[in-house]
Amino acid sequence: MLHYKPSIGSRAFDIGNVCILLLFSLITLIPFLYVTATSLAPMKQVLQGGLILWPETIDWGAYHTIFSNTHFVNSLWVSIFITVTGTFVNLLFTTLMAYPLSKKRLKGRGVILFLVVVTMLFNGGLIPTYLVVKNIHLLNTVWSVILPGAISAFNLIIMRNFFMSIPEELEDAARIDGCRNFGVLFRIVLPLSMPALATFTLFYAVGHWNNYFSAVMYINKSDLWPIQVLLRQMIIEGSVEQFQNAALEASAQVLPKSIKMAATIVATVPILIIYPFLQKHFAKGVLLGSVKG
Repeated sequence: MLHYKPSIGSRAFDIGNVCILLLFSLITLIPFLYVTATSLAPMKQVLQGGLILWPETIDWGAYHTIFSNTHFVNSLWVSIFITVTGTFVNLLFTTLMAYPLSKKRLKGRGVILFLVVVTMLFNGGLIPTYLVVKNIHLLNTVWSVILPGAISAFNLIIMRNFFMSIPEELEDAARIDGCRNFGVLFRIVLPLSMPALATFTLFYAVGHWNNYFSAVMYINKSDLWPIQVLLRQMIIEGSVEQFQNAALEASAQVLPKSIKMAATIVATVPILIIYPFLQKHFAKGVLLGSVKG
């Protein structure tokens, strides 16, 4: 058996790639370490300024301050509700539309797909969308963030392509055994589509968790703001007085900068925790749904 021996040029190329990837990894990791260390660092170290990558001592005062604020905790729960409910609605509607479109026997399938693709190129615009949300009485409700984007055209097409890759013989066998259309979908097709479902769960969940523009547009009640809108108020407008007042009442000394960094970490970490559980399905789901036309 012949053994391949990489040349000097090939080894140099691999080493160069590793160095570049390590550099990019540090570029993305250092800001996260800085935010985390600043949120945990004592006030003296933060006041010294400079780049903080490791706290001298761990001080949980900033986290205690933000979690003592009922408005912050409420915003966190609103974000969790929007992410969980919105992702479920997205997956349900996307699946129920993509499955029929994957069947060649569906009449008018080409027209429907054309209309779906058109929405990827053109949209009604910001003001018409706002008027639609207003006229169906969704303003100042969490549903104004969930329902207008219930189906992503791009994800719908990828999901449809994934369903087309499932052999028709499996569905025919299920129908012979007595399954109806919904039985075939939920008992045969969806269990075989877990890689795709996991991928789109991640896509939709990240989109809902990080979305703040829709909430700014459609929600005026501060008690319905998701965590990203509250974080925007804290960082851009610098509105951290309510947190500082709570810290003073608790006889704690917490800098506004530490409060902002702690809030940023709390708004970032939950979605990072989900990714490792879906990572093994991620690449497989996207590739299987993108190679069949």
